[in-house]
Amino acid sequence: MGSPLVSRMQSFGTTIFAEMSALAASTGAVNLGQGFPDTDGPQAMLDAAKAAIDGGRNQYPPGPGVPELLTAVAAHQERFYGIRLDPASQVLVTAGATEAIAATVLALCEPGDEVVTFEPYYDSYAATIALAGATRRTSVLRFPDFAVDEESLRAAFTPRTRLVLLNTPHNPTGKVFTRAELELVASLAREHDAWVVTDEVYEHLVFDGAEHVPMATLPGMAERTITVSSAGKTFSATGWKVGWLSGPAEAVAAARTVKQFLTFVASGPFQPAVALALGLGDDVYDDIAASLQRKRDLLCEALGDLGLDVSRPQGTYFVIADAAPLGAVDGLEFARRLPSLAGVVGVPVSVFHDDPEAARTLIRFAFCKQDSVLHEATRRLAGAREGAAH
Repeated sequence: MGSPLVSRMQSFGTTIFAEMSALAASTGAVNLGQGFPDTDGPQAMLDAAKAAIDGGRNQYPPGPGVPELLTAVAAHQERFYGIRLDPASQVLVTAGATEAIAATVLALCEPGDEVVTFEPYYDSYAATIALAGATRRTSVLRFPDFAVDEESLRAAFTPRTRLVLLNTPHNPTGKVFTRAELELVASLAREHDAWVVTDEVYEHLVFDGAEHVPMATLPGMAERTITVSSAGKTFSATGWKVGWLSGPAEAVAAARTVKQFLTFVASGPFQPAVALALGLGDDVYDDIAASLQRKRDLLCEALGDLGLDVSRPQGTYFVIADAAPLGAVDGLEFARRLPSLAGVVGVPVSVFHDDPEAARTLIRFAFCKQDSVLHEATRRLAGAREGAAH
């Protein structure tokens, strides 16, 4: 009978992250593919989750989220960015940022609407736009600097543009959008009366003094921006799936209407623990970023020593390298072969593109791993490089 999957989802199979992590597990390769840390977050946060479980907070939390987490998200936005929110009406807790994005896009878009996003894009963006029956229109960020191409971005906007889906700091490139680039996006959104959904899950993972600029802080944008973030990346707790969105009350209410029929609620005892984590001192945030910056430097230098062209990221967990010197011709084929070739798993950037030529030999490696894991991965890659040379 063939697949019963609806046509708009036929092009979406198993996610590349699941495929590559399974490949790592089956081959014993070092997994620099899926972006999850191999160490846990702040002990105070872990202890708070245990206390919440022992304290009986194991049933359904309130639909919008537990009050202390709503308050903590609002306090975080004011503390770091000067954004003032009403916790009761302008914040919604979700099952990770992925659900926040899905609930918002499904709430705001319908067939005939268009969504502007940048490619390479995180894979859930394309799937969520398809689920909504909307059409994605993209502007390509190109290796190695991934600068915004104003001409192609302007061309992506049409009278049908309903929203812009933006990710900064950006996965998979590690790019931190500049204020000028964000102001260009903002001006086009205002011109076309479009919403902006901005995925800021890597907001605290920025390096070299780069500035993360929330879209909602730009002039005239607070009333048309839905900001998404989560605890998973900042506090190394990706399995907890505690995310949130914030913005104008009417947009938050729209997303909440959809969200209640996706997961209803989630992550009950983890929510108060994340509330505690959000209020931790600046030293905790600074240490997380400093540790990752050091790991980035370790992996970038090792990849560079192998003769690979590397785009040095300003943020996130990820570095993109051109694997052509290792024999890559087709990135997806090469990524599937890399575990047997080198005993390392990476993710092909081409799967995040509509343009098949934009990232043909680029591979994304995650550096949110213990130093010993990064050293072993680079040792194995060096062996593969020598093999490719012969």
